Amino acid sequence: MSDTAAKCYDVAVIGAGMAGMAAALFAAERGLSCIQVGSGGGILFASGLLDLLAVQPVAEHRLWLSPYDALAALAREQPGHPLARVDPASVRTAFVSFVAALTSAGLAYAPLGERNSNVITSIGTVKTSYAVPLTMVAGVDALAQRLPCLLVDFRGLREFSARQIAQTLSDTWPALRHQRVDFPGFEAMPELYAAHLARALENRETRERTIALIKPLLGDARAVGLPALLGLGQSSAVHSAFEAGLGVPVFEIPTMPTSVPGLRLLGALEAVMSARGVMRRQLSSVRCLSFDGSTATLALEGVPGGERIQAGAVVLATGRFSGRGLTADRQSVRESILGLPVQQPATREGWHQSDFLDPVGHSINRAGLVADEAWRPLNVHGKSAWTKLFAIGSILADQDWMRAKCGSGLAIATAWAAIEQVSQQLRETQAL
Repeated sequence: MSDTAAKCYDVAVIGAGMAGMAAALFAAERGLSCIQVGSGGGILFASGLLDLLAVQPVAEHRLWLSPYDALAALAREQPGHPLARVDPASVRTAFVSFVAALTSAGLAYAPLGERNSNVITSIGTVKTSYAVPLTMVAGVDALAQRLPCLLVDFRGLREFSARQIAQTLSDTWPALRHQRVDFPGFEAMPELYAAHLARALENRETRERTIALIKPLLGDARAVGLPALLGLGQSSAVHSAFEAGLGVPVFEIPTMPTSVPGLRLLGALEAVMSARGVMRRQLSSVRCLSFDGSTATLALEGVPGGERIQAGAVVLATGRFSGRGLTADRQSVRESILGLPVQQPATREGWHQSDFLDPVGHSINRAGLVADEAWRPLNVHGKSAWTKLFAIGSILADQDWMRAKCGSGLAIATAWAAIEQVSQQLRETQAL
């Protein structure tokens, strides 16, 4: 490791998924100097939709029209759930702040209200979510009203079939039609990739040729659905051009990961981090984390010669297994950086139900760190591991974010709550 003096920050965020990005954003908005360590690659698998809470209780798969009514039910029925521990006013404020930041980076969302929305997916199912990109909103309205609608796909784009969607939804939405066309300039290619097409549609000539292919197919359609590939960094402009050219509302349908909406989301968040002055170490990981009084020292690897960072507070946003915040062997699950105790079934046999599709879900999906009222993870003695170490997002115990459809809500809400604690504790430290 280099002997260069460690750089100092108010807060270090370990992890660059949704929770880590939200924590870095909220820290910067409070005027805290912040460094973020880790790759945001997991966001590439995002649909672009930001769930808050749709299902409660999970075992009954009860869908809620209002995410805030769902939060109230969660607080009554599972008060220990991390999302239930954030007051609804803070959840609202956190979402407004997060979505406003994305909008400032060119990724606009529909105005946030009191209701969840139903969005069709690339396999013809219906997903319940909260914050919806503007490019997808017309599909919410078309689905709600069962409008005559044309779904279009492109020959060679194997990850998306308009025909499959129309057939799957035919019983409940008989006014759906589907058409397949060649993508201009790519006719000779046997296989197409959404990101390539999204970039191509940022070219005016390609866009106009594509619109000209679709327009004669409209018939009685009052809306047109397309795979989510209407531009990468210019999605709002490309989407507006399609609506103007076709003369009807146009909506994108989320595609299979890795997806164009995931690329957009990652790009927007990276732009936000840069604009807010967050320092980032995208290709680094934390080799060692130690504490000395009021300061934490992070030894990084992945940087030539190594690097040391000092911070007044640290936020663990490392996720579960896919983010490598948790690791497992045949005996147990462990937290990867500090070896913090993980709440988990007593034996390996208790990790999973015998029925893979058991509505209760699997206990391993609720494993994670236990945190105190200030979001500080507990050590083996049931005390906070360090007074200014905080844990947020999916690494926290007592939640099954995927089945509850609350992944973004969990990330954004707990990030907001933890950064409030960080800000308060740093102010108290500076006042001494």
